[in-house]
Amino acid sequence: PAARSVRLEIPRFTLVGATTRAGLLTNPLRDRFGIVFRLRYYTEAELAKIVRRAAAILGAEITDDGAAEIARRARGTPRIAGRLLRRVRDFAEVRHDGVITQAIAAEALAQLGVDEHGLDDGDRRLLRTVIERYKGGPVGLDALAATLSEERDTIEDVIEPFLIQSGLLVRTPRGRCATPKAYRALGITPAGEQGSLL
Repeated sequence: PAARSVRLEIPRFTLVGATTRAGLLTNPLRDRFGIVFRLRYYTEAELAKIVRRAAAILGAEITDDGAAEIARRARGTPRIAGRLLRRVRDFAEVRHDGVITQAIAAEALAQLGVDEHGLDDGDRRLLRTVIERYKGGPVGLDALAATLSEERDTIEDVIEPFLIQSGLLVRTPRGRCATPKAYRALGITPAGEQGSLL
């Protein structure tokens, strides 16, 4: 019935927190962190260096242009670069002589459904839906989620951030809109006035 508080003596410690949704934290919690950083996406050059180092750790032979090709499609994220590197390494070992070149990386990533812009099937599906089903937008999140049979949170937290960061999708007060860059990335010609609206 009545809760009892217990006081414990614990050694001093450092707490490090990370979130992609800082706005969901309460102000008192956020204010307790002494130092707050906003991280940015890595550049392709930084990612290529990370890919070369990871390849060395994996014992995979990779050329500079092979590392650059993986970095270009890694969405600015080392974790994704590492995942792509492992799949490309497997492809290079099974289908080729094991050396990861630009051509082999491009072939492997194309087979994985990751295009030259770093877009995967889910990204392209969302953009095609906005463009083809909703004439480029605007379309509300609920309508988009229902059309794609995806959860709102998956769209907002997983798919949209990269598309917005890349300038392929914009959020407006009326909903999501595909940009001219999205049309070009998918090889679609804007119909009617759509090209002049954005």
